[in-house]
Amino acid sequence: MDAAQRKDAGRPAATVDGTVKSVVFRNDETGFTILHVTPAADGRFRLAQSEVTVLGTCAAAWEGEELHAAGEWVDDPVRGRQFKAKSIECVPPKSVEGIRRYLASGLIHGIGPVLANRIVDRFGAETIDVLDRFSARLAEIPKLGPKKIESIRRGWREGRGTREIMIFTQTYGISVAQTTKIYRMYGPDSVAIIKADPYRLCRDIWGIGFATADRIATAVGLPKDSPLRARAAIVHTLRTEADEEGHCWTSEPDLLLHAQELVGISVEVLAEALKAEINEGRVVKEEDRLYMRDLYIAERRVAARLRRLAESAPSFAPIDPDKAIAWWEKRTGFTLAPAQLRAVRASLGAKLSIVTGGPGVGKTTIIRALVDIYGARGGANRIRTFLGAPTGRAAKRMTESTGAPAQTLHRLLKYNPQTNSFTYCEERPLDGDVFIFDEMSMVDVRLMADLVAALPQRATLILVGDTDQLPSVGPGNVLRDLIASGVVATSQLTEIFRQASTGLIVRNAHHVNAGEPFETRSGESDFYFIAQDDPAKTLDYALDFMTTRIPRHFGLEPLQDVQVLTPMRRNSLGSENLNNVIQARLNGTGPAVQRGGTCFRAGDRVMQLRNNYDKDVFNGDIGFVQSVDSSSRSLVVLFDGRPVEYRSGDLDELVLTYATTIHKSQGSEYPAVIVLLHRQHYMMLQRNLLYTAITRGKKLVLVIGAPWAVKQAIETNTVRERRTTLAERMRGGEG
Repeated sequence: MDAAQRKDAGRPAATVDGTVKSVVFRNDETGFTILHVTPAADGRFRLAQSEVTVLGTCAAAWEGEELHAAGEWVDDPVRGRQFKAKSIECVPPKSVEGIRRYLASGLIHGIGPVLANRIVDRFGAETIDVLDRFSARLAEIPKLGPKKIESIRRGWREGRGTREIMIFTQTYGISVAQTTKIYRMYGPDSVAIIKADPYRLCRDIWGIGFATADRIATAVGLPKDSPLRARAAIVHTLRTEADEEGHCWTSEPDLLLHAQELVGISVEVLAEALKAEINEGRVVKEEDRLYMRDLYIAERRVAARLRRLAESAPSFAPIDPDKAIAWWEKRTGFTLAPAQLRAVRASLGAKLSIVTGGPGVGKTTIIRALVDIYGARGGANRIRTFLGAPTGRAAKRMTESTGAPAQTLHRLLKYNPQTNSFTYCEERPLDGDVFIFDEMSMVDVRLMADLVAALPQRATLILVGDTDQLPSVGPGNVLRDLIASGVVATSQLTEIFRQASTGLIVRNAHHVNAGEPFETRSGESDFYFIAQDDPAKTLDYALDFMTTRIPRHFGLEPLQDVQVLTPMRRNSLGSENLNNVIQARLNGTGPAVQRGGTCFRAGDRVMQLRNNYDKDVFNGDIGFVQSVDSSSRSLVVLFDGRPVEYRSGDLDELVLTYATTIHKSQGSEYPAVIVLLHRQHYMMLQRNLLYTAITRGKKLVLVIGAPWAVKQAIETNTVRERRTTLAERMRGGEG
């Protein structure tokens, strides 16, 4: 082959020009799109077909847009002749009919087919120009008020700006949802801002990692050993230590070694970058420890505030614990066990105390007793008590068990999106006397710092939790550190009460925690184990029990009452595949909004993946899709009956949760859980993981899996220590 032939061989063999009739499929993660296109009558290549299917990757495509695609024709054995595009370019339409379809396609939030027709009927071929440069003329349309006009104007600007940045970001594997977030963060100057410092993306945009930012930095010409890249590597490594390993600090040799492994820059350059970060205050060095500034401040704040609480007496008139307990026992007809008596006495006599223990040992009874005793005070001696927990389900459980209102910790503090901070803080503390917080093993050091900052000086604080569960997802090990400090009055409960005589859920949780095998019995029970080594059969069992056998035998509703738990997201028995399989069985038809490989339909059970203060929904919150709008790719989710709208750019914050990871189930309790354990989960098999999974079940626990995997999980108790200094700061009285 000569040079000319080689050059010709690299060229696309054909082109298609036309108008996008419909977007058949769109993967927002990869940009892969399937379009139905009406060929242009005057195109460079006249086509006999009235409609062409075009497949390829593009930044964005909307109905009505004019398209130019270059590639080749292929014959699909099922779908027939298609055009496989190597490149697709779309531009706003010029024809009136194209503009009409374009506006009705969902491009602008709030404009549907009816309003699109009204706008195009008024402005015709000038519509695009009016929206671009003369949007005040929208007032010429009858019954279109100022608020709606401003909404259209804002949506049009956002859509046009997003298209520009989509063209820029599609090369780097940044999804449409993430690109939308970039535009919201940086506005019309997004491309210029990213080119100036690509590493801002991994700091500012949830879901974009260092590797993506690094690819962009290389593409825009930043040198491999640039100070900007070295400093980004330092910060990223520290953040990874915190967010993935749970550490609050790391040593300088470890930090430089891991940063060098990440970017291949010399230690000398990285050491200079570290100095620069320390000088600017983003990184703090204390003795031989290096912290991200926010974690350093958080640890010091928690230690200082809690130490002051531990060293002071309650601010309200003393309560005689013996009289109070006798009153409560007579009122409720319940007799507290000796360990529970000691826990109630300790909590009533201290401004800071901890109640800890496993399932069924009476922690909830102690909370109920304390709420009743504090609530019995009236008049001028009234004691205002607040209850809180990290998740909505845990807060709801507190309310149900005590009869007193409980809130999530985030809602208690009331985030203010205008100031990007909590309403209640050191300058504006909460107005209360006693604060009882449950499920404290889930609380990381950042949230704990916000909580203690918002407590009034007079506050009495009672922390309740189980240190044998998985630690918090975020950095730190607050509950364990506070107990280890020896400074906080701690009541350890060990005697089992709940289900002691008949139930196996609690008994098996304690067996696992002690490194002992499951206890099972024939006949009716609340705990079952099915041994199964084959992953395909394990999947079949999980599907059958969730959708048919458990609902039929126990009268439970699969969507509301049954939760599948698994150690991992990926592989055939991971949450992603399980969700797709279960959804296909329970809710596999009807209008859908697609993001990546996931379809969301009305009725789906979903989980929020990150704290979104603007929407007032938080990581781990579970809701149900109420409605979907396929044209605008938006949906509405009900969280405890409250509707929350998700636009297309927000969908990456949601996942289906027919199945979920055990980590994500922390703080929740379900009527029935199905726990899957298999050899393919071997990297995650830990005692505290299985213990946490079992303790999520309230009425029924079914474990399906390989006996080897169960044995491995029970016997593996090498809990990885987290590098923290909270216990040390508590003992030292550091402020």
